[in-house]
Amino acid sequence: MLSYVLIIDRRKELSTKYKKCLEDEQTSALMARTLKEGIELTRQVEPDLIIVSDSIEEDLASFCEKIRSLTYNTRPTIIALSKSADISDRIRVLGSGADDFLSEPVNIEEFKMRIKAHLRRDIESNLDSVTLLPNKKYVLKALRRLLNSENKQAVLLVGIENLEGYKSVYSDIAGDKLLQTFVAITKSTLDKNDFFGQINENNFIIVTNPYSAEKMSAFLTFAFDTVAPKFYSEQDAKRGYTLLKGDREAGMRADFVSILIGGIIDNYEMISSADALLEKLYTIKKIAKIPSGSNYAIDRVKLAGENSVVVPEINRKVYIKEPDEALTLLLRTTLELQGYDVIDKLDKESNEQPGIIILDSDEDMSGLKFCKDLKDRLNFVNTKIIVTSTTHDKSAILDAGADLYLPKPYEISDLIMWIEYFQKGE
Repeated sequence: MLSYVLIIDRRKELSTKYKKCLEDEQTSALMARTLKEGIELTRQVEPDLIIVSDSIEEDLASFCEKIRSLTYNTRPTIIALSKSADISDRIRVLGSGADDFLSEPVNIEEFKMRIKAHLRRDIESNLDSVTLLPNKKYVLKALRRLLNSENKQAVLLVGIENLEGYKSVYSDIAGDKLLQTFVAITKSTLDKNDFFGQINENNFIIVTNPYSAEKMSAFLTFAFDTVAPKFYSEQDAKRGYTLLKGDREAGMRADFVSILIGGIIDNYEMISSADALLEKLYTIKKIAKIPSGSNYAIDRVKLAGENSVVVPEINRKVYIKEPDEALTLLLRTTLELQGYDVIDKLDKESNEQPGIIILDSDEDMSGLKFCKDLKDRLNFVNTKIIVTSTTHDKSAILDAGADLYLPKPYEISDLIMWIEYFQKGE
């Protein structure tokens, strides 16, 4: 990860010397000659560390206080440089917000190692304990730098889908191993100047050059889908899904983990903040969602028009196939009161294809053939099927293509809860 150092010093020769000794593949050094210029760069770049010399026109202690109040959200490390070796000056400057005080002249090698040590400690204190990636604080800083930069760059939001379900079956330790494998795969695609950080447990940000963004996305989706089945038992790998555990989710079929990627290539003119950029990335990632497996969607400048990213509408159509007429009427009435549109027939060619199907298996389980036909022959791949049954053969029901097995008798409130769960795309 590239760290940014800001040197505020009126002395051209010394500040240039400091800049040259600090800059390398991991560190970029910027220079400011005046306080006004230094404060402006601090706002734009949000440096990780600020080196300020007492050659500036303001009192060093007062300046440290001002920088602390200006950067309370990002808290850069502040290193004070002074020609004074007086202990009272040190105490006053350190008490005003500086993290370290160096008396000039300094040994240039010691100076370099002290700065690197401060940067290393700051980064290490903000790494996720499992993935060892920069946390949300650094991600937001990287996105703000992206928005303020004139360089063309691409940003990718990578989300691991179905991770919670995987961990509930295989344990948190197995989930951590899966995350670490994903991180290793991703790092193998990165350039030395790319940024890779973590927003939360299953969402990650990559900032890269615009020419490799799509190739990177294509490789990650392919590589992850290739590796993912190896994290499942032989039985689960053979049938292509797993069964969730617990009282609430015991009858639910869960797809394998996959990744969804939403990306933007140099199209930030209308985005005003890091939070707005994240919101747009989440929207694009949602568009990439397919019934199963990994996928990506990229918003490019050349393809983008006004309001080009549109949040897909939620399909609130529900079809009920239930032999008990009284229960059918109760379900219809309840769902319509909840704002759902209960349709009377299925037609794969029309716009009436429902988002949810509630299907009774029948006592002889003949309803399972209809369930299998819906997914395989009639191609209702975007429809979630909830199968209710008095015959408690969970494996047979889920093998037929059901997304959820709900044993009878059930509470209507539980059914509504599951419908809402599927509607949210969780």
